[in-house]
Amino acid sequence: MNSASSRSRTLKTVGALGMAAATAVLMTGCGQSPDSATSAATSEAAKVVPQKQTTSPSASARLTEDQQERKKVLDATKVTFDDAATTATGEVAGGKLVDLDLEGVDDDDQDQSPSPTGSGSPSASPGSEGPIWVAEVAEKDGTVHTVRINAVDGKVIEARVDADQDADDKKQTADRLAQATQTPQQAAKVATEKKKGTVTSVGLDDNDGKGVVWQVDVVGSDWKKTTFDVDAKTDTIVREETDND
Repeated sequence: MNSASSRSRTLKTVGALGMAAATAVLMTGCGQSPDSATSAATSEAAKVVPQKQTTSPSASARLTEDQQERKKVLDATKVTFDDAATTATGEVAGGKLVDLDLEGVDDDDQDQSPSPTGSGSPSASPGSEGPIWVAEVAEKDGTVHTVRINAVDGKVIEARVDADQDADDKKQTADRLAQATQTPQQAAKVATEKKKGTVTSVGLDDNDGKGVVWQVDVVGSDWKKTTFDVDAKTDTIVREETDND
C-alpha cells in the first residue's frame, strides 16, 4: 500500500508539473505574440526612415541650369529694381524709364552689350564686373540713353546716348511713353502682388496694337521666372507666363 501510494503521489506530481509547464508555454506564447509583432514593425520602421532621409536629393541638385544661374546672379545683387530705376532716371534730365534689365538673368545677348563709344563691340561679360542693371531712359522727344549700374554698390558705370536711333525710333518711344499713364514701378508692384519674388526686368512694349504694356519679369523663391504683361493704363495683368526651365 505504501509503495502504491508513493507511485501515485509521484505520478500526480509529474502530471502537475507537466500541466504547469504547458500552461506556462501557452501563457508565454499568448503574451509574446503582440509584443513580437510590434517589436518587429518598430525595427523595420527604424531601418526604413533613415534610408529615406539620407537618400533625398538636395534642393540645389533639383534646380535647372537656368534656375541655378538666376540664383547665382540674384544672390550677388544688392541693388533693387526700385533703387536702380531711381539712379538711372537721375542720369537724364526729365528722363523716363523705358526699360530696366538685370544682366545675366535669361539674357541671350548679355555678352554683346554696346561699348561706351557706340561702336557695337561686345563689352566684358557680367561675370567679370558682377551683376549689372542696364537701363534705357528716354528724353521727352524719345531720345534714349543707356545707363549701366553696378548692381552691388549702385554706382553708375556708364551713361550715354544710343547712337543707332533714327527719327522713327524716337517717335515710337515718345508715343509709347505718352500712352503709358502708369509707371514701371506701379507695374512691378502689380506683378509682385500676384507672385512674390524679385523683379529682374521691366520694359515698355506694344500690346499687339491694343495700347502698351509694361512687361515685368519676377523670379520667385523657386528660382522660376514669371513674365507679366501689365496694361500701362489700367494696371491690370493681361498676360502671365511662367518659365519652368
